[in-house]
Amino acid sequence: MKIGVLALQGDFDAHRRRLEELGAEAVLVKKPEELDVIDGLVIPGGESSTFLKLLGEDGIGKLKDFVRMKPTFGTCAGAILLASEVENPKQAGLGALDITVRRNAYGRQIDSSIREGRFLNEPIEMVFIRAPRIERVGEGVEVIASEGEDPVLVRQGKTLAATFHPELSDDSRVHRYFLKLVEDGKR
Repeated sequence: MKIGVLALQGDFDAHRRRLEELGAEAVLVKKPEELDVIDGLVIPGGESSTFLKLLGEDGIGKLKDFVRMKPTFGTCAGAILLASEVENPKQAGLGALDITVRRNAYGRQIDSSIREGRFLNEPIEMVFIRAPRIERVGEGVEVIASEGEDPVLVRQGKTLAATFHPELSDDSRVHRYFLKLVEDGKR
């Protein structure tokens, strides 16, 4: 199983290491044509508007096509890119998940925190850094994890998005969940 990690910015290397620890072949994706040779993709945190600028029109088009066809997992800024609606400020995205997200909803960098949430009804540590908040979950979107009343990990079909950073905790269950999604998609 070959999993790409979009390596334009953010802590893509932490995702790569986690995927390799779990036995996947992880490749850093820097060019749109590199999407052709992977089975799934992780879009890491960073700055969503910067991702859009760095991808350019051709890259965004290629990424939209990939997301429609193959499993994709976005964390933080990656979740923003996958959303159908983005606020604070409004921003275009890939429209892969029927959710509305509000950028920087939990505050600035200084307001970053580690909290305990629930993943598939089990406790899990969650690292939030300038995190977006999922404000609306559309029909067909499943909430996989929550923190308090907030959905923080959602899935629609083969697309997964987390508003927190599972790559920064010692718990590998979220990445394992994504790899199972990729494996199931290959069957």
